[in-house]
Amino acid sequence: MDESEDTKAPQPEGKGERASIENLRVLENIEVRMTVEVGRTEITIRDLLRLSEGSVVELDRLAGDPLDILINGTMIARGEVVMVGERFGVRFGEIVDLEKRMQGI
Repeated sequence: MDESEDTKAPQPEGKGERASIENLRVLENIEVRMTVEVGRTEITIRDLLRLSEGSVVELDRLAGDPLDILINGTMIARGEVVMVGERFGVRFGEIVDLEKRMQGI
């Protein structure tokens, strides 16, 4: 058999799609950590030790810039902070291309 030939037996049309959906359903209850990142900066340990209540650290973002939304450390989107009742929420805006997301996994 030629290496380029598919070694899987052909499946009836629709069966492979159903199997894929069932495989995804297995993953639905797995918890992941979502982080919303306002910005970043680098500081020295000296400056870190000098931080106290009321200290301000400048970040690498401008006010109004979109926030990074990460899942388990991989950026999946950019968004903005919104209010949901009395709590903060995040509205998804630009979604990162699937190929780029998969590179981060």
